[in-house]
Amino acid sequence: MSRSIRWTRRTFLAAAGALPCAGAGAQGTYPGKPIRMIIPFAAGGATDVLGRDVGQAMGPALGQAFVVDNLGGGAGVPALNAAVRSPADGYTVLFCASGNITAQPLLAKKRVDILDQLEPVGMIASAPHVLVVSAKAPFSTVAQLIAHAKAYPGAVNFASAGVGGLAHLGTELFARTAGIQVTHVPYKGAAQAITDLVAGQVQAIFGTFPSFAAMIHKGAIRAIGTTAPSTAAPLRELPLISRTVPGFGYSSWNALFAPARTPASVVRTLFAALQAAAKDPGLLKRFDEQGVDLALADPASLRATVRQETILWEKVIREARIELN
Repeated sequence: MSRSIRWTRRTFLAAAGALPCAGAGAQGTYPGKPIRMIIPFAAGGATDVLGRDVGQAMGPALGQAFVVDNLGGGAGVPALNAAVRSPADGYTVLFCASGNITAQPLLAKKRVDILDQLEPVGMIASAPHVLVVSAKAPFSTVAQLIAHAKAYPGAVNFASAGVGGLAHLGTELFARTAGIQVTHVPYKGAAQAITDLVAGQVQAIFGTFPSFAAMIHKGAIRAIGTTAPSTAAPLRELPLISRTVPGFGYSSWNALFAPARTPASVVRTLFAALQAAAKDPGLLKRFDEQGVDLALADPASLRATVRQETILWEKVIREARIELN
């Protein structure tokens, strides 16, 4: 593949002909050395913690360790770039959140099929987003939020960690399904968004539970609903938003991908290790503590999920006229 081709926020790889060639990594016994795991988020975030836990649980089945490479920022583009440019030999994988695959590529000016660029290995986890509101907001239930937004169109400010992320798209989907007008306030990361949520400068936000847990426990913010069912301990008592807003729902999931044309035998080996990790009691305990459900899916099922959710988010992006600056 041409090394001069790069993804940017506005332009993804423009031709399927630029795909990486299948590497020679399948020769001999695979894996014969540690595997690089690219994570498109900074160290310490929810996806990073999850990826490290999954890699540790997969290690015994592979007889090798994963070396994590955090490539955060840039709407996930640097991480996608790095994964696509890597040799298709099984020694580089991408551990990502669903929005990196089903939403961000839709915002490129020149789009290509992400599944022409990356090979699905398997899904391992799924979690609903939690709708969280400031303790200073004049509402404490989904119904009250909707009533307030209808009484004061555009007055409810929904924060997100950035334009085009899953929290932003979830906000737009929620507003359209509920028939309300809200104002989206994008931040450059979750930390400042949560700080302003606590202060009452914004009133609501969608996101995964670990991002909010500390402030929820302190009573500074309130979790008032989830976007999908969950059996995880921190979430099982929260009401489903769809009980108030029929037809609304989505989940964030985490999965492994490899560069396109990675040999099928290598993909099978990686997925077998993912299956083994899914039986690890320690991993399952950590999932539950983080508000995450086990959601094991093979490469074919993961591919189908990407196709289905891409259609959903493409519609939201088109109707909301979302663009990256």
